[in-house]
Amino acid sequence: MTQQPPVRVLLAKVGLDGHDRGLRVVARILRDGGFEVIYAGLRQTPAMIAAAAGQEDVDVVGVSMHNGAHLTLAPAVVGALRDAGLDTPVVVGGIVPDADKPAMEAAGIAAVLGPGASNDEVVATVRGATRAAEGGPP
Repeated sequence: MTQQPPVRVLLAKVGLDGHDRGLRVVARILRDGGFEVIYAGLRQTPAMIAAAAGQEDVDVVGVSMHNGAHLTLAPAVVGALRDAGLDTPVVVGGIVPDADKPAMEAAGIAAVLGPGASNDEVVATVRGATRAAEGGPP
């Protein structure tokens, strides 16, 4: 049996939101779950995230949203990735009202994780986004 390389995940905060405790917790959850985590940090633009995703050859991009701009910034990240020729799935975590989730899906967001998501849910969601992007079952 050949061992698969770890799934590479880029984590970042897009926009001016400086609240990164949750993103740091997610980084540790994913690392402990066997993922390779690239932490891009705070105040990233969609173009900066797309550039880092391409340079790091990541399998998934995770962005944290706590500033209420999820309907603008998250689709902008998806657009920047697509403009860069990348089909990398985007998982959004943070404060996203349930009523906004259909619009997020329509904008190309692979999954949304809210506050209180368990470690197992975080790992399963990111793995599922990776499998779906590869054409496999989520």
